[in-house]
Amino acid sequence: MNKILNKTLILFFIFGLTSCSYKPIFLEKDYDFEIKEVLPRGDKNINRIIESKLNFIKSSNENKKKRYTIEINSSKNREIVSKDSKGDPLKFELNILVEYKIMNNNDLLLNNKIEKNNVYNNNSDQFELEQKEEIILENLSKSIGDTIISSIINLNDN
Repeated sequence: MNKILNKTLILFFIFGLTSCSYKPIFLEKDYDFEIKEVLPRGDKNINRIIESKLNFIKSSNENKKKRYTIEINSSKNREIVSKDSKGDPLKFELNILVEYKIMNNNDLLLNNKIEKNNVYNNNSDQFELEQKEEIILENLSKSIGDTIISSIINLNDN
């Protein structure tokens, strides 16, 4: 019994040493550009999440650094998708629209729109429904932030 336990522990130790590690894609990479300023308009919650995502972009190479200014105009809309026989909502759809401009030294480099949406079920508990909407809003906003970062990377590749 003791031999089996020792072999099992050694096996788990080996797997622990050789396992893959997770690293966020945009967090620890060194970029040859920097986001100098983010100018938000519209929904404050969406802008806060996107700004926090963009603030991770830093460059350690001071000489080749391009500095971008990003203007963000965001809005959200919640619609009823389906109702029950009484007319009470069964499903909602949360739409987020973000228009953004990427500029370098007041030269417009990119003007784009991103629209994300999510359909979710209604909940009889209003507090739980609001919590669910906040989580959906955060996930959609983070996804939009990643898309903005990808578009800046594509600008630099061209």
